[in-house]
Amino acid sequence: MRRHPLRRLVTLATLAALGAATLGTTAACGDDSEGAEGGSGPVTLRLGYFPNITHAPAVVGVEKGIFAEKLGADVKLEPKTFNAGPAAIEAVFSGALDATYIGPNPTVNAFSKSKGEAVRVVSGAASGGVALVVKPGITGPQDLRGKKVATPQLGNTQDVAVRYWLKQQGLTTTKEGGGDVKIVPQENAQTVETFNSGAIDAAWVPEPFVSRLVNAGGKVLVDERDLWPDKKFVITNLLVSTKFLKAHPDVVQKLVDGQVAANEFVNTKPDEAQQAISDAIGKITGKPLDLKLIKQAWPTLEFTNDPIPTSLKAGLDHAVEVKLTEPVDLKGLYDLTYLNKALKAQGKPEVVQP
Repeated sequence: MRRHPLRRLVTLATLAALGAATLGTTAACGDDSEGAEGGSGPVTLRLGYFPNITHAPAVVGVEKGIFAEKLGADVKLEPKTFNAGPAAIEAVFSGALDATYIGPNPTVNAFSKSKGEAVRVVSGAASGGVALVVKPGITGPQDLRGKKVATPQLGNTQDVAVRYWLKQQGLTTTKEGGGDVKIVPQENAQTVETFNSGAIDAAWVPEPFVSRLVNAGGKVLVDERDLWPDKKFVITNLLVSTKFLKAHPDVVQKLVDGQVAANEFVNTKPDEAQQAISDAIGKITGKPLDLKLIKQAWPTLEFTNDPIPTSLKAGLDHAVEVKLTEPVDLKGLYDLTYLNKALKAQGKPEVVQP
């Protein structure tokens, strides 16, 4: 079977099923940061992220105090957790958030909606961690004809990915759930239930739901890493408000230094990182993520500072091809000068600015 790169465009709303706390009233409290326009006293940095495995650098960076250490005494860190990309982006637009870890499609949407003005990607965070899990009787793409396949949300990253892949296999889909393969958008927690009940036959989902479905008797038909050059595609970026970036480039540099340090911790101390993620999710949601599940999902993810811009652009192209979005000019989206300065200081290879 010929493989083609494919992509994930909209939100990690996907991860909502973990019960992550939404921003709630904080999203409406306006710009209380010393940060946005300067001023006296410590600068406040409002940092958004999802309490999930695909946001491991953020979770570990906050839980282990890595960001706080890198930011120093002159910067007050205010972490804010989200369960959906659109909420985080709206918080950036409203001035309630200065930076956030976010998925590819919300990144593109924010850049497009603001006509390239509001946000910049300053670092990557994670790659991989997505697969198509099917019932045991399904052995190839043609076996999916007439079957129901779940995705987290219409037009989201995984939804685009499966529709594009199916098109490459000669199978049709429609936004309304018609075509050769019936796409059924639903929350990931619900997908685990519908897979168990037989209401769906397969699902294209991120971790830890891949592992949950495998544990429920499913099998991986497509590991999305196999569809990308060098098995790499962006699943999480670090996005910064352009307004904050212009006002406080020194703080953004420290934040990116923290991202690089957090990834170093995640990659060199995986056991400690996994425990920190379980503990942090427990504090935020009231229910720790099963450590065994984290360990099972861990090998499918790569925690990288490279935002892999080519994969984000390819994902946008795929969404356009399956008629789920319009073309977007991504020129100016990336500012990797802060990342390359941090990498150079650590003696690590720099990332090419797109």
